Amino acid sequence: MHSSRPLSTLLKHIALHHHFTQSPTPNMASLKLVCLALVVGLVVAAPLAESVITCGQVTNGVAPCLGYLRNGGAIPPTCCNGVRSLNSAARTTPDRQAVCRCMKTASGSIRGLNLGLASGLPGKCGVNVPYKISPTTDCSRVR
Repeated sequence: MHSSRPLSTLLKHIALHHHFTQSPTPNMASLKLVCLALVVGLVVAAPLAESVITCGQVTNGVAPCLGYLRNGGAIPPTCCNGVRSLNSAARTTPDRQAVCRCMKTASGSIRGLNLGLASGLPGKCGVNVPYKISPTTDCSRVR
């Protein structure tokens, strides 16, 4: 036969464990409050972080346009899709400046590029870009 003493000890142990896991000590409450404040801070700060579009994204977006930008003719639908996607992605001033810098570099380094076609491309794709696509554009002024 089992004695009642080990059972009562076990029940006390369970009751103590339940008490400590259900009602936090002041240190645990403070820790939970700090964690909550950290999570809230991250959620609030996340939209404020400056996300910058990479030149790789810009290159991928305008790659389907190269044939048109060199030779003219019909603009491929994939070209305008890329231009519109880039325009949609460039929501912040740092994003727009990054796209501008990448386009500026590309417009000065791609052989055979028709700068007139390049500067008119956004409008032909139904996009309003607040700067001229040119090797001489001052991207720091883009807002």
